Amino acid sequence: MIKPEEIEDLETFLALSYLLEIESSDRYSELADNMQVHNNPEIEQLFRKLSEYSGMHAAEILEHSKGKVLPKVASWQFQWKDPEGPETTAFELAEYEMTSEKVLNLALHNEISGRDFYAHIAQQSPSAEIREMAAEFTEEETEHVQLLEKWITQLADKKELIRDDLDPPNMPE
Repeated sequence: MIKPEEIEDLETFLALSYLLEIESSDRYSELADNMQVHNNPEIEQLFRKLSEYSGMHAAEILEHSKGKVLPKVASWQFQWKDPEGPETTAFELAEYEMTSEKVLNLALHNEISGRDFYAHIAQQSPSAEIREMAAEFTEEETEHVQLLEKWITQLADKKELIRDDLDPPNMPE
């Protein structure tokens, strides 16, 4: 298992960071599809927006990678703190009747985890180059945390109606 804070070469760190963002984007997209199937367009759009943000972050990482050859890595090669990567929402936390508040709090949790992940690498990496880039990524994740906190505050100012489920799930007994 590879401990991210022990990575000594920038290419592997960039590959890890890219993987982290792509997995986050993919999971948000999967959750958006799930909300579409369950006719929850508001939450679907929130997940699509979050997927888009993660995708933009992945594109930025590719920009940092220009002129470098990134190794092929898989998520299971890294020793994450949790079973999922730092910015990936666990499937079991998603419900088809989610509220905007719950989605934003899940995303906030992910961004805080991502920020803390990069901050840890910025402090622990044996490579000065990786510490510098991880510090930059920490700042970007901090901006995302602040944006989500702002959205949550704005949402708290509105009263969200609880949706009636006209077709609730039915488990045969």
